[in-house]
Amino acid sequence: MRESILTIPVSEIFEPKCGCPICRMRDMLEQRTVEYIMGAAMMEPDVRMETNRLGFCKTHFEQMRACKNRLSLALMLQSHLQDIQKHIFNRKSIFEGKTAKQKKVSAVNNECFVCSKIEWGMSRLMVTFFEMYSKEKDFRTLFQEQEMLCLPHYDLLVGMAAENVEKRWQKQFTDDCAALTKKYLDLLEKDVSHYCKMYDYRNTGKDADWGNSKDSIERSIKFLTSR
Repeated sequence: MRESILTIPVSEIFEPKCGCPICRMRDMLEQRTVEYIMGAAMMEPDVRMETNRLGFCKTHFEQMRACKNRLSLALMLQSHLQDIQKHIFNRKSIFEGKTAKQKKVSAVNNECFVCSKIEWGMSRLMVTFFEMYSKEKDFRTLFQEQEMLCLPHYDLLVGMAAENVEKRWQKQFTDDCAALTKKYLDLLEKDVSHYCKMYDYRNTGKDADWGNSKDSIERSIKFLTSR
């Protein structure tokens, strides 16, 4: 897969200031990869060999199925199923996991072409992200102005800070991450609590004020899971 497909300026990802920026980073990589594999790349022999080897997870199969080009998906499935016919019943190494843990369950249940490209792209974008935070004042300000960090990505960033952020900026970075997460967490708790109160009989009626609570369940799930 051409590296340019997954090359996204980090500053561009942080400009919208809507939702979690790391989720946006992942979602942009995901979208580009699905569009790539559902386009002309589907007919490239080297790509077809890789998709035959890795396959796709259910989430990305569903995203591909939602695309308009169903023929591309059918052609990919045709060669993938034919490849499985050759190897799966003999338990060839192509379907065996690389680690001891993975070998307990074959790689056919653990790997996905799109997931692998997202992981590859994220690893490189995160290096750039930490470098920009450490060296660019404007980017630190841009990071502080984000709407929120979801809980999984808060945990990820804080966990990576010691090895990736310049020492003099590490405390500020973790403080910035905590501030973004706490601000949104407090808002969510308030909205969910208000949602629950609206089921009290005293708050019923056509003039009932739900405020911003109607989608608080969906927003809470997204905050807690990043999806």
